[in-house]
Amino acid sequence: MINAQMFAAVEESVRAVADEEALSRFGRLAAGDISEKKGPQDLVTIADRRVEERLTRTLTALLPGSAVIGEEAVHADPGLLDAWLGEDPVWIIDPVDGTSNFVRGDASFVTQVALAAGGELLACWVYRPVDGVLATARRGAGARACGRPLRLPAVGSGPDEVLLVAGARPANLTPHQHRALYDLGAGQGIKPCASGSAGCDYLDVALGRLDAATYAYDNPWDHSPGVLLVAEAGGTVLSADGLPFRMAGGPQQFAAARDETAAKRVVALLAD
Repeated sequence: MINAQMFAAVEESVRAVADEEALSRFGRLAAGDISEKKGPQDLVTIADRRVEERLTRTLTALLPGSAVIGEEAVHADPGLLDAWLGEDPVWIIDPVDGTSNFVRGDASFVTQVALAAGGELLACWVYRPVDGVLATARRGAGARACGRPLRLPAVGSGPDEVLLVAGARPANLTPHQHRALYDLGAGQGIKPCASGSAGCDYLDVALGRLDAATYAYDNPWDHSPGVLLVAEAGGTVLSADGLPFRMAGGPQQFAAARDETAAKRVVALLAD
């Protein structure tokens, strides 16, 4: 479905569009460039809209007959999510993952794209414009960052090893989940830090800068690219029940980690 030429074309498009529409506006947004969707913590900017519009046109032209699930388009028409489980190929676009950070002038944001068909992730592109880091993966073919192969160490996390874990923001957790991660975790070898961008968290897990990241929701645009990236880099993604994670399009607790032992430790803590 996606050959080397198309893969490279998507990579070039993600980088160019993010640089031209998002990076060029970073730290330069005017008040009229920002608006709320569901509330003050759910923002959208002119960069989100422009990146998604341009990538939608480019990607569907590269793969005729494909559909698009874009964060901003789904906000306007939730029915677009139905394409996720269809047989036709679908592009999943998060134009600016970490919009609140982007608005504040925090560099923790990415532009990310995944390609899926029949509910299976096939390829992904995750680009952090401020430092120019672009990571990609193809199902069964591994992951790369800045042109170099990514391979997380195949070393189990010992029970005494302290794991650096990015957790969903408190507003996205139940009181139990918040207590398990932020209050109890420190006593069980977990050093939690609040996530501001799922895309950046997955990228940092794949790069070996984080041990794990955990979330309680699975919007396709937030997680599809990163889930494939971590898995193809040699990491593990588990649901709270300890089974391999599958995108379901709804609230569910799961963890992505640099190895299976680390993933099991995190989900066990959350389920305890």
